[in-house]
Amino acid sequence: MKVHVDESRCQGHTLCAMLAPDVFELSDVDGHATATTEDVPRHLRADVIEASGSCPEQAIVVKGLSTKSELGERH
Repeated sequence: MKVHVDESRCQGHTLCAMLAPDVFELSDVDGHATATTEDVPRHLRADVIEASGSCPEQAIVVKGLSTKSELGERH
């Protein structure tokens, strides 16, 4: 699974960094999020999916989710 943040949509609400701090970091300059890695480790995938669904701006793009069972995996 791959993830990235659409910089043109992110408004720095910080929800992604709270829900998946190992995958998203916030800029010290403008507070906007970026993904710390493009390839999401299996044990963090559910957190990234939750963060994506929680983003008010729908700025988190997730690609390559292979099975619904990955949504239930938590660390």
